[in-house]
Amino acid sequence: MELTPLAAVARAVSGTLGVGDPQAMIGPDVVIDSRLATPGSLFVALPGERVDGHDFVATAAAAGAAAALVSRTTGAPLAEIVVDDPLAALADMARVAVAAAQKHGLLIAAITGSAGKTSTKDLLAQVLEAVGETVAPRGSFNNEIGTPLTALKVGAETRFLVAEMGARGPGHIRSLTGIVPPDVGVVCNVGTAHLGEFGSVEAIAEAKGELVEAVPPTGWAVLNADDPRVLAMASRTRAQVLLVSAAGNPGGDHAVWAERILPDDQERYEFVLHAVGQTPRPVQLKVTGLHMVRNALCAAGAAVALGVPLDVVATALSGATARSPWRMEVHDRPDGVTIVNDAYNANPDSMKAALDTVARMVDVRRTIVPGAKLFVVLGDMLELGEDAVSEHAAIGRYAARSGATLVLAIGAEAQHIVSAAAAEGADALRLTDKAEAVSELSGLRPGDVVLVKASRGVGLETVAADLLGAPC
Repeated sequence: MELTPLAAVARAVSGTLGVGDPQAMIGPDVVIDSRLATPGSLFVALPGERVDGHDFVATAAAAGAAAALVSRTTGAPLAEIVVDDPLAALADMARVAVAAAQKHGLLIAAITGSAGKTSTKDLLAQVLEAVGETVAPRGSFNNEIGTPLTALKVGAETRFLVAEMGARGPGHIRSLTGIVPPDVGVVCNVGTAHLGEFGSVEAIAEAKGELVEAVPPTGWAVLNADDPRVLAMASRTRAQVLLVSAAGNPGGDHAVWAERILPDDQERYEFVLHAVGQTPRPVQLKVTGLHMVRNALCAAGAAVALGVPLDVVATALSGATARSPWRMEVHDRPDGVTIVNDAYNANPDSMKAALDTVARMVDVRRTIVPGAKLFVVLGDMLELGEDAVSEHAAIGRYAARSGATLVLAIGAEAQHIVSAAAAEGADALRLTDKAEAVSELSGLRPGDVVLVKASRGVGLETVAADLLGAPC
């Protein structure tokens, strides 16, 4: 946040100021991890399931924090602002910071979707950075903690704020838009991520649509026209609607679409980017996978809605890289083996997209190395509820039909993946520990491709790192 007097911080969160100079300047950093505290920073003591931030206030003070938001005094050697709920106070601070920045012209683009929202956020941020100071979350900072922490990075000179919005239940996105009210709302897709928490895809669509409901009539709802559930959200918004499509012109007065979509030998796609009323421009993506075309189009649609010329959008997309780790990272080993680390997260839709990508990659390799093979290391897809068994079995079948020579699976649902893959004729093996994967893949040869993918809680990024011979 901007450097702010301690008393003003207390007023913003309706807190009670204990010891400390009311005129002392606090900021610019706001942190919830005492290890990240910097001189002058504000530490927010959040209670957690396993640890309580109040136990680390003194540690933050030792690192230079000048003040802390607490629900009870701790006696640590720094100023403390006592509030009923530190998390709610964090959101209040973010609202104040955003409202102040909006008076200086800040524009906000918010993104949601069952898959691809982090990659879309990273692409959009790099496009907007070409025309003005931009703040965007790191990684998947997309919940009631990450959204306000990101918003507190805006300043008087910030032109754009990109907010990623996740949801694990009804009302979550609506709550986040109350902290960062969007001028542009982007919905990438509706899929099966968090199906166990929502109960149905229809409930997921209802929750994702909360974003476009929050956009004012002067703003824009950017909708993926290739997804019927997303397209239907046009009836739920007061905003102007801009449609994006990878299948050609979706029609309407406001649209962004791609034509002549072609891959290179690394599954990075080029296409011609169109927008109604503007000269088409070529794009050559540096990120991997056909699904990245959709993400790029969603980013392009948001940028066009914010007034960025199409030539600037195309140039920035062509130079954009994958900023968030463990998302379709393609690494070529010196021996000619390729490791694809997509271990950050997984759901049925993203699993299929990753398998499609590596299958096409191997097909291209075989034109040069006829014996190239595909190997996959898969872990649990979490939060699928009662559909977990059927969805993991479906992914086992999909992996086998994608041409995987060997399917390795680890986790509580691994047997369902393995059994289904074996039934389709693939060699499949359930692992009891991650170290086994490296042993089972010791015979890789030049041209082979290995996909490593699971939900974040499984931690398969360590397998990818071991296969590369480097620490994660």
